[in-house]
Amino acid sequence: MASASSLLSEERLLCSICLDVFTDPVSIQCGHNFCSTCINTYWDSKDTCQCPMCNEKFSTRPELRVNTFISELADEFKKFVQVKASTPGPQLPAVDVLCDICSEIKEKAVKSCLTCLTSFCESHLEPHRRVAGLKGHTLSEPVKNLDDRMCKTHNKMTELYCLKEEAFICVLCLKADHKGHNAVPLEEQYEKVTATKDEAQANIQKLIQTRIEKIAEVEELLHVSPVDCEKEKQATVQVFTELIQSIQASQAELVEAIEQRHSAIKQKGEEFLKELRRELTELKSRSSQLEHLSQSEDHYHFLQSFQTLSKPPRKSCPDTDLGPDLSFQATRGHLTRLKQRVDEIMEEIPEIRMKRMREHAVDLTFDPDTAFRSLVISEEGKQVTVEDNIEKSNVTDNPKRFEIGCQVLAKEGFTTGKFYFEVQVKGKISWIVGVVRESVDRKTNTSASVEKGYWTFSLAEGKYKPSAYSKPEILKEELQKLGVFVDYNKGEVSFYNADSKSQIGCITGCCFTEKLYPFFCLQLNNNGRNSAPLIITPVPQTH
Repeated sequence: MASASSLLSEERLLCSICLDVFTDPVSIQCGHNFCSTCINTYWDSKDTCQCPMCNEKFSTRPELRVNTFISELADEFKKFVQVKASTPGPQLPAVDVLCDICSEIKEKAVKSCLTCLTSFCESHLEPHRRVAGLKGHTLSEPVKNLDDRMCKTHNKMTELYCLKEEAFICVLCLKADHKGHNAVPLEEQYEKVTATKDEAQANIQKLIQTRIEKIAEVEELLHVSPVDCEKEKQATVQVFTELIQSIQASQAELVEAIEQRHSAIKQKGEEFLKELRRELTELKSRSSQLEHLSQSEDHYHFLQSFQTLSKPPRKSCPDTDLGPDLSFQATRGHLTRLKQRVDEIMEEIPEIRMKRMREHAVDLTFDPDTAFRSLVISEEGKQVTVEDNIEKSNVTDNPKRFEIGCQVLAKEGFTTGKFYFEVQVKGKISWIVGVVRESVDRKTNTSASVEKGYWTFSLAEGKYKPSAYSKPEILKEELQKLGVFVDYNKGEVSFYNADSKSQIGCITGCCFTEKLYPFFCLQLNNNGRNSAPLIITPVPQTH
């Protein structure tokens, strides 16, 4: 048989809205139970009534009835918890603070002296109650690990709280590292903070309620999402089906028009040939008769016949224009532009655009010959970090090496076509990534601008900025991985959040005349805050 404690398990008696033991529990039609106040408050914030657990919707607000069985169980559980809390039992006892003075058998401490930093049992505490010099010491309830409350710098008890730096300090700290700071006794800060406890608890409850509502919204979205997805797929397939049918019908009409035009030209051409051949036969006959007539000495007959034979044909030579041009070049031009527009529309969908860009992914490695002296490249050439303690003598002189700034290029360069790569920037607070022309200045301090041959994207002071823009952008989400897409022939460099697939910057109208190299600048370590590496990551395969 189950024990009383298992029957009264707290998990079975929690309201899923307030996450506390039921108070006035009520049941709704789907069988789930909630506190009366919780479910009414939940429905008051909604346009429709539905169960927060299973999302079943109700056309009208259900009539709530008290669940007497759950109510009795909840009351029994509360009584059980109260009795358990007030009755000593097999619970783990609180860890006692022992006297620091007792040498053999340690007695339980009754007080801790915050001045002596020592805990005393009743007998060893006696001097603090009798000796005048010890009576002024500050006593408290027994405190374990008094050393943790000591200032590590001055070896004194931390009795003050620095409001500026929100730190526990001693009186000597206030004269040294915290000089001029506003500090108050711990008791004063305790009372001040304690007074805000109810407000903090109320705010937390509001946040809990907000999260519960958000969970319900997300669950509703997840419930509806597959249905919406199927509807969207069907609608999209229908549109494309109609578009394909329309294109096929237009193709058939165009082919028929071409055939009709060709048939008309053929018919007219055949008639034209027939007429030309007839006239050719007639002209050849006249030529033969004139040749024969030239041998006649009968003046009368010659003059009479010559006039007839030498006359031009009744019709002049037919025009060789057979009708409309068979070429449909203009139509093909329109269709080509239509295809380009369809491609542009498709690329407005981030997933499709990213898939097409990743088809141009290139495999890059960092070039040690170009790396600034303090940069360290991993053995496989995919990761680079900054080591401030590396001496300049550790690297050889190289005309390709950057002498200013933590900069490095990839070994691979490009002079045509499209290419795409991704770089992990997670954990860094400052960096520059993009492409540069081969002749970029590597020996002096140069701004990373388009005019200087830099087409880049950067992070500085929490703001992201392409090198062609003057106004920094603040992204909605923190950038973990940057995608860089270059269309050399089109003169365009685009930057993407590789995780969300959204475009975050674009530089257009570029005129590339040199080889372009992927460029990476790690910036300074900033006391370790910017020590994370830049990593060239594999581009996911497209399917």
